[in-house]
Amino acid sequence: MNTTDTARFLTMLASFSTNALTMGQRHARQQAERLAAALLETLLNAIDANDPDTGGHVRRVAAYSLELASAAGLDEPTMRSIERIALFHDIGKIHQALFDIVHDERKLTPADRRAIRTHPGRGADVLAPITPFYPDLRDGVLAHHEWWNGKGYPNSLRGQRIPLAARVVAIADTYDAVHHSRRYRGARGVQRALDVIAEGRGTQFDPELVDLFLCPPLVDALREIEQTMKRRTVRRGRERRSGRTQKAVDVTFRWRDELPEPLEKKSKRKSQPRARR
Repeated sequence: MNTTDTARFLTMLASFSTNALTMGQRHARQQAERLAAALLETLLNAIDANDPDTGGHVRRVAAYSLELASAAGLDEPTMRSIERIALFHDIGKIHQALFDIVHDERKLTPADRRAIRTHPGRGADVLAPITPFYPDLRDGVLAHHEWWNGKGYPNSLRGQRIPLAARVVAIADTYDAVHHSRRYRGARGVQRALDVIAEGRGTQFDPELVDLFLCPPLVDALREIEQTMKRRTVRRGRERRSGRTQKAVDVTFRWRDELPEPLEKKSKRKSQPRARR
């Protein structure tokens, strides 16, 4: 499924929803909401099928983003918004012209980089029709490459004019992009990724969020997340090969069981002595 097909489907869904709201059909509205959630789940699976590397990337970014959001004490609706933005921040790269560039193993040219910089706008356009369901999704995807100092793209937003969810996702996205390899460059490791985040404090990234992201308990949580994600990737691969099917989608995403618990709870749990057997 490319961006054109996705945009067409989302437009049809939005039209159905608008008619349902106008007619006051509560059941039709609920069905449309469930369809919107199911579509996002399907898109996530499509990303996995077309490009397992990108599928793994967006899931890790979502997990890191939720951990940072939890450390910041954000409420559950905000965390759910951050989760959606993280999972679909790169949907604009499904566009065929960008897909070929991203999946080429040669080094990127200046023209390639200019083309890739269009992906936030492309992604925002694709997701625009479901704004009635997820009002923060489009703006968050559009803004995830904005910089705290106003030198990002596509709209040169500065400071707190950048949506909070996009500021959270930007840090997690950069961390994962540096830490893991891309087809056109190798991985640079955890420490280098943390250094890049620290170097971007107050210029590329929200300084308060950077301070939270670099605190030792959260760094430990990031390492734990990566190990968990690796195990899940292996399990999903085995399920696909065995032909096992999943049950029908629900309104909430099923890629993780629950939101992360606050860091202070994790620290207390780790500090408690284990009972001897």
